[in-house]
Amino acid sequence: MRIGYSFWGFLGNGITDTPDGGRSHRRPLVDALFGGGHEVIFLQANRDLIEAGDDLGNAYTFHAGTPDIDVLFLEWRWAIDGRNTTPCGTEGHTCDLHRQAELITRYTVRRKTPTVVWDKDRQLRPDSMWRGAHRTAVCEAALEPTPGAHRLLFPVDDRLLAEADPIALAKKPRDLVLGYVGNQYDRDEHFDRFFAPAAARFDHLVGGKWTKTSRWPHVRFLGRLPFPAVHAVYGRSLATILMLPERYAAVGQMTQRIFEAVLAGCLPLAPADIRHVDQFVPAELIVRSGQDVFERLSYLQRIAGTQQHADLIAACLDRLDLFRLSRQVVALEAALDTAVNPVAAERGAA
Repeated sequence: MRIGYSFWGFLGNGITDTPDGGRSHRRPLVDALFGGGHEVIFLQANRDLIEAGDDLGNAYTFHAGTPDIDVLFLEWRWAIDGRNTTPCGTEGHTCDLHRQAELITRYTVRRKTPTVVWDKDRQLRPDSMWRGAHRTAVCEAALEPTPGAHRLLFPVDDRLLAEADPIALAKKPRDLVLGYVGNQYDRDEHFDRFFAPAAARFDHLVGGKWTKTSRWPHVRFLGRLPFPAVHAVYGRSLATILMLPERYAAVGQMTQRIFEAVLAGCLPLAPADIRHVDQFVPAELIVRSGQDVFERLSYLQRIAGTQQHADLIAACLDRLDLFRLSRQVVALEAALDTAVNPVAAERGAA
């Protein structure tokens, strides 16, 4: 199929001042689509070239108009006051929302083009008209997606899983006990309960956009980091904490932070209030309180570099099979088929 792909972010390393978490998984997914015989045309601005000066080896096609496509694939954008809701051309304006509206109007509405919406941030309302629209499929990155939605998790490249060596990762020297790279957005509750108390007792750092930090004066915030530095931080850290917004935790939606950490040998502690938490981490790494975090980190310090440490890393790597790229490509193909052939999909489900 000829897929028109709309996303607001980067395929490469991009720039530092951006919240785009898709850089860790978007390009492998796109390359897998190419490998499956699809043609992909990107329909938003080429931010890699415009903002980062990266031509990506001229391997990808961007189009500012409305080329002929077989299916429209949207990483869903939503209104952000002062950014994409302002008039075009005003300071700080981004045109992602306007462009998405144009694409939906011209393809989904007027041309009846099959459309797949990937609601990666859980911003599509449960009563959205697009959930029931003809020849439209919605995907969510959750273990418990909204009824009627397809499951499409954030993918991790099969090759990276195959190459990961738990023993080598366990033996790697680590000068930090606790590290985290990610933005503050709706994570204060988990941060208060699990990270901030531990930060008072263990060497740590936090990278990412955290703008309201006055109540945690003891925490070492570094601000946003270049994308390649994410792996470096986790490579220095014995452990991290998988902090999620409540809307993610309630449905078992895990972010890409889990495989960014585990592939660097950084063990993820996971709050017990995350739905299906046992599918993300082994029981030894599930925490219910700040005291649990103290105890787990102290234990991990004692076993660092041992076979026990390597076994825990291996158990975490095993759980990343859930996110394996080859699995997610199959899931996306199913969603594409549903949008293109809804009657056949309904018969198959029956």
